[in-house]
Amino acid sequence: MNPDPRRWWALVVLAAAQFMVIMDTSIIAVALPDMQHELGFTPGGLQWVFNAYAVALGGLLLLGGRLADLWGARRVFAVGWTTLIVGSVVAAAATGAGAEVVGRAVQGVGAALIAPAAMTLLMVLFAGQPNELPKAMAFYGAAAPAGGTAGVFLGGVITEWLSWPWVFIIYIPIGVLTLALTPKLLPAVPGRRGGLDVGGAVAVTGGLALAVYAVVQAPELGWTSTATLVRLGAATVLLVAFLLVQRAAKNPLMPLKVWRTPDLTAANVAMALLGAAWIPMWYFLNLYVQQVLGFDSFASGAALLPMTVLMTVLMTTVTGRLIGRFGTKPLIVAGLAVLAAGLGLLATADPGGSFVADVLPGSLISAIGMALVFIPATLTAIGGVTPEQGGLASGIVNTTYQIGSALGLAAMTAVATSRGGDQLGDAVALTDGYSAAFTGAALVALVGALLAAVTLRGRVSDEVPAPAEV
Repeated sequence: MNPDPRRWWALVVLAAAQFMVIMDTSIIAVALPDMQHELGFTPGGLQWVFNAYAVALGGLLLLGGRLADLWGARRVFAVGWTTLIVGSVVAAAATGAGAEVVGRAVQGVGAALIAPAAMTLLMVLFAGQPNELPKAMAFYGAAAPAGGTAGVFLGGVITEWLSWPWVFIIYIPIGVLTLALTPKLLPAVPGRRGGLDVGGAVAVTGGLALAVYAVVQAPELGWTSTATLVRLGAATVLLVAFLLVQRAAKNPLMPLKVWRTPDLTAANVAMALLGAAWIPMWYFLNLYVQQVLGFDSFASGAALLPMTVLMTVLMTTVTGRLIGRFGTKPLIVAGLAVLAAGLGLLATADPGGSFVADVLPGSLISAIGMALVFIPATLTAIGGVTPEQGGLASGIVNTTYQIGSALGLAAMTAVATSRGGDQLGDAVALTDGYSAAFTGAALVALVGALLAAVTLRGRVSDEVPAPAEV
């Protein structure tokens, strides 16, 4: 099969889309204090600016992948960007906390359509090109964590020189440009006949959203309160119902037989715990830099730029070679352990500390850990499935990462709040709270390393060659 001559330009569009989707989880970080002040968020409610997006994204990714199969990946990619633009308009125009959360949720719906469609398009573009696919995957994979951290810097620039609504307005012209390029560069992938598992989509999204909401509210209501137990119980019922629907449905959203694929479960557990450790890290590191060290919006964004640069360089130039030499399992285990070490170092931050002593070393070590884990875990999750299950496997691994991120942030916010992380203006109390969150996230990463060491078989290295040199 002749390769598509537009494939590398198309890859730029797809990687940029992935960059923007993940950046949307972090670009709001520096703007959070301003949004809290202007929109009336409580300290506990503020995290829903992130969680509304993450829950909608994580809960609907499987549905987005299924729609890409049924309607065609390019069409769903375009619909996703249209939806993201609408959500951006709502979020930018919000005058209250409720409207802001709605706008963020609509953005998450759009992202849930974009991400699996982009992965499907990438696989189509590089089908039959075994020497180019790993390089394309490395470039595409690096866009996600790079977007997550770069968003903090860009959000700082925008918040400092414009105002917080512009962190959403920026998506409008980018979305319009992407829609204009889509028919010119991306292949028209035909859809397939089949049914749509609406019941499964409702059950899994409702269950995940309830679980996150229960964890968020538990510190205020009590972990053993009736409300918390009822919400957790209802979330469990919905998720069990989702599994039962998948067993009985003619066209299930997630055919359960896919879990028989070697290493699929272990890789997804690793990705969930990676998100549960990484997202709280940048969230609380940004708050520490602003609310304890006193950095302004621009400076706080710039403070995390070295981490972004290091992570991007490692993922695009080093990780692929390491996969070819050592395989995926050693990198996943080592990367999670390194991330735990970086978080442990951040947990020693001092109320009267400095960027050089308290932020830079821990953030750079954490970036090395992320660079070692993300691509190997993604490749492990999708490397063993059949080609027709590639979109499904991609949707699953994206879902586990996003839901792990949301649950991890909710849990670490609860930990931080219990140790004084909500005491604005009290540098000592804030540092104690943030240090507790870093410690909790470090334990999550360490558990992830141990589980990966025990459960992963690590067969992907024999099937995925290292990227060619650029």
